[in-house]
Amino acid sequence: MNVDEVRRVLIVGSGTVGQQIGLQCAMHGCTVVLYDIDPQALESAVRNIGSYADGFLDEARKQAALSAIETTSDPEEAASEVDLLSESVPEDPVLKGRVFAQFNALCPERTVFTTNTSTLIPSMFAGETGRPDRFAAFHFHQPVWTSNVVDVMPHPGTSAETVDLLLAFARWIGQIPIHLKQEHFSYVFNSMLAALNGEALSLAADGVASVEDIDRAWMGIMKMPVGPFGIMDVVGLDTVWDIADYWARHLDDARLRKNAEFVKTYTNRGHLGIKSGRGFYEYPDAAFQRPGFVESGSS
Repeated sequence: MNVDEVRRVLIVGSGTVGQQIGLQCAMHGCTVVLYDIDPQALESAVRNIGSYADGFLDEARKQAALSAIETTSDPEEAASEVDLLSESVPEDPVLKGRVFAQFNALCPERTVFTTNTSTLIPSMFAGETGRPDRFAAFHFHQPVWTSNVVDVMPHPGTSAETVDLLLAFARWIGQIPIHLKQEHFSYVFNSMLAALNGEALSLAADGVASVEDIDRAWMGIMKMPVGPFGIMDVVGLDTVWDIADYWARHLDDARLRKNAEFVKTYTNRGHLGIKSGRGFYEYPDAAFQRPGFVESGSS
C-alpha cells in the first residue's frame, strides 16, 4: 500500500490523544472513524474535537474536518474498509492485545495496525495483532498539531514496507517522523520527559518542595513557559498514574509506587488535569500561566 492509498483511518479509543489524532488526520484529507465502546465517551469526544478546531481552524476548514469524522461503538462498522488503525487505549499490554486481536478478525487484510502507546513497546503484543509484519508503534505528542513529532518504532517483525509507509504517512498529515532503529521504552522525547517528570514527582511526594516551586525551578532556569507538573496536567493525571502504577508493579519499585500514590491523591478527587478543569493546577487561567508566577517564588 502506498501512502496516497491511506484514506480511511480508524482511531480505537476516543480519549484526549485519540481525539487529536483523529482531527489531525481529518484536517489532512482522511476519512476518520472514531471508535469507543462507550457511546457517551464518543459524544464528549465530538464536543472536544469541535473545541480543538475552534482554536486554530477557520470555519470552512473546521467544518470540512469535522464532516470527515465518523463515530461508532460498533466494532464491525468501525473496521469496515479501513486502511490504517491507530490504537489509543489505556497502557495495559493485555488490554491492547485483546483489542488488536478483536480488530484483526474484523479489519481488511491490507490494514496497517499501529499503537500510540506512550511507554510500552510493540513486541509486547505484536503477536496478538495477527499481522506483526504490518504493525508498529506510531506515537503522537500533545497537542498533535503544534507538538507535531511522531515516533515510528518498529518491532523486529515489522516489515520495511510498513516502516516506509508510516514515515510517509507521518509527513502526509503534517508530522515530523522520528525513526527509532530499535525498540526503546518511552521512545526519544518521552524518555527524556519521563526522567524529568519522575524526579519532579519524587520531590513533591517526598515533601522536598511544593508543586509550584518545583515548576518554578524548571521554568526559571530553563526559561520555559511550563514546568513538569503543568506538562503532566496536559498529559492527564489518569494517564500519569497508569504509567507510574504499571511500572511500579512491573519493576517492584518503591520510588515509583510512592509517585503513583502521590498522583492517586489527585485522581481520586477527579482532578485529572486540563481535561477535568483541575489537576495540579486549576484551569483555565492556571497559576503558572499568570505573569509573575516564576518571580513570585513561594508564598
